[in-house]
Amino acid sequence: MDRRSFISLTLVSGTTAALTGGCAVPQTSLIRFVPAEDIQPGQASWRPGVCTLCPAGCGLTVRVMDADADVVRDGITGVQRILAAKKLEGGVDHPVNRGRLCARGQAGVQATYHPDRITQPLKRSGDRGTGQYVAISWDEAMATFVRHLDAIDRRAHPPALAWFGRPDRGHRGTFIAHLLSRLGGVGPIGVDLFGDAVLRRANAMSFGRSQLPTVDLAAARHVLSLGADFLGAWNSPVAQSRGYGAMRTGRRGVRGAFVQVEARMTQTGANADEWVPVHPGTEGALALGLAHVVLQTGAFAADTAGRAGECVAGWADGLPDWTPEAVAAITGLAPGRIDRLARALIDGVPSVVLIGGPPLAHSNGLHAALAVNALNALLGAIEQPGGIYFTPQADVSAMSGLDAGDVAVAPAMSQFVAERLSAGSRPPALLVVDDSNPVFTAPPAWRLREALLRLPTIVSVGSFLDETSSLADLILPDHSYLESWVDAVPESGARTAVISLAPPVVRPLHDTRSTVDLLLEASANLAAPISWPWATHEALLAAALGTLPPSVTAGDTWTEVQERGGWWGELPAAVAQAAAATATPAPTAFTAPTFEGTPGEYPLHFLPYASTFLDGGLAHLPWLQEMPDPLTSAMWSSWLEINPATAAALGIADGDVIRVTSAHGVIEAAALLSPGIAPSIVAMPAGQGHTAFTRYASHRGANPLGILAPVTDPATGALAWAATRVRVERIGDPDGRLILFAGGTREHGDDDRPPHR
Repeated sequence: MDRRSFISLTLVSGTTAALTGGCAVPQTSLIRFVPAEDIQPGQASWRPGVCTLCPAGCGLTVRVMDADADVVRDGITGVQRILAAKKLEGGVDHPVNRGRLCARGQAGVQATYHPDRITQPLKRSGDRGTGQYVAISWDEAMATFVRHLDAIDRRAHPPALAWFGRPDRGHRGTFIAHLLSRLGGVGPIGVDLFGDAVLRRANAMSFGRSQLPTVDLAAARHVLSLGADFLGAWNSPVAQSRGYGAMRTGRRGVRGAFVQVEARMTQTGANADEWVPVHPGTEGALALGLAHVVLQTGAFAADTAGRAGECVAGWADGLPDWTPEAVAAITGLAPGRIDRLARALIDGVPSVVLIGGPPLAHSNGLHAALAVNALNALLGAIEQPGGIYFTPQADVSAMSGLDAGDVAVAPAMSQFVAERLSAGSRPPALLVVDDSNPVFTAPPAWRLREALLRLPTIVSVGSFLDETSSLADLILPDHSYLESWVDAVPESGARTAVISLAPPVVRPLHDTRSTVDLLLEASANLAAPISWPWATHEALLAAALGTLPPSVTAGDTWTEVQERGGWWGELPAAVAQAAAATATPAPTAFTAPTFEGTPGEYPLHFLPYASTFLDGGLAHLPWLQEMPDPLTSAMWSSWLEINPATAAALGIADGDVIRVTSAHGVIEAAALLSPGIAPSIVAMPAGQGHTAFTRYASHRGANPLGILAPVTDPATGALAWAATRVRVERIGDPDGRLILFAGGTREHGDDDRPPHR
């Protein structure tokens, strides 16, 4: 699918055709609206933007040109000449991505021009969950929303208001948190399956910084990664890819060494000098074994690790129980290999050890992260060249003139489900769902869909119908991120403080509204109004960024950040977030990981992993569906990766249809034999298997998250998504459900996609 066919002079049935109940405008009523702005035909311009498709906060440069587009104006569908975003590239001067942009960022333009985008406010007209809606005016929509907010008892305990959304460290997320607090609700509940809550908790304990690290790969001579797919989907991939390239080829006569430890080969592992598989959930033991060898050599002293070492049981005594022989029995690695890996860290200083992904998705993930933190501190890799840094963070509440202490702490999703949505609990009266799809990512044991069906009122501010938003009673569609004021506060990826910010790149295509503006308007119209220092989203950002000095010239900061796509530099003390000064917690000891399912009944470990679509939230973008997976070349489909030896023992051949069963569900997929996976593991990319998520993602493949066990990390409540055991059996010959890119151009149907399978 090319850009010409996606952003073109056509009149196609979009979201209105996907909805029932009379909200569609007859396609025969073609109306051409007068352009809303002066347009120079054929003249391109480049405007700054901010990518919001992952938390990295990369800067954009957006190519804008004239085009005809299908639009909705006051509930009427027609065609209008507009200035359209034609191409997204990385912001050249942005300190996180320096002009580069990943495939996800490139495909983000399709979110704005998607034919199934919700174009106007909708009200449910059928049973909840059937996707039946009618279009309504914004006046009716706002009146309904305000009525629901007025009905909330702000003094209720437990709170009567809840908000599901993707974690947002910027001004939008901070404002929403403050609004919820003033309405008596809890903070926004983060929906982020592959999030890094465990690593943030460990970094807070070890270093007083509740954030992900910025890795100085460019200056490192030796990198050891425990499961972190830093070139694929972990942390800040574009910044890390830049650093990795410099580490390998950017220094004359120096080529940094790289070892990847993981049970299933990732895109990052495929680039390593050495790929090392270990037993799942034993990475923390390996880190202790490496530290033991380092301490035994006398190259570094135990107290060098400081507070990070104090967080690990046995550290002060030199980890005497963690000999290579003892660690070998736990991890499956030979003692000599453990010794060699440790000595390579010493010989390769500056060395750095990373941890992310599956090692942190076990019941013992916090210990693993703490052990790696102590090992890095021992090697002198904290805030030093070739090691890890913590990007200075702005106090966003202070910048906005708000008191951070007014915000209620949000529970983890698992805790919220157990305490507020389980049978017999007291559920919230109103739930707002913000561009997130927890019904798709939640383990089946939570019975989240059934719980949401019982809620009195659900409001969605998302742009697409999916498994969660289709349960809403009222849909108030937001602008896309190219049509709205947008900011991001990257927690990693740069050594300097960064606030990515951009004004709208293009005018709103449809009858949508900025969620922040909508909430500000609703606040003013409540029976007991809530006042804010600003009336619009733009005014909020202008006031916040106005607290910062200009970073380039002596001119106006607000003008400068709009032109540059953000602000970066040294934060004034008044708005700089200080490291947390907390007491050192009690030392944490290694414990064996917990797995759901007995080895006898479920002999294989099941590993879902972040795909091109991350946790599935980007599966609606056809360019990503059509992009071959970098390791398997699969596209438009699901597959289960299995070691050839394991497959042979089960009578499974490449492409065979297999059934995967856990204690919580059953899925079917095509087998894909891979030597890059340990024999005891089977793995499957997340993202496919949607039952309701636009024409490009619905009823395609299988959802591996639908068979996960509800095991959680006891410290943070994060889902331990690598803790499920399964059995696998062959049920049929290849049937075409696995689609592999064979080179050249694929021919799809008239809608530029293969049929659903």
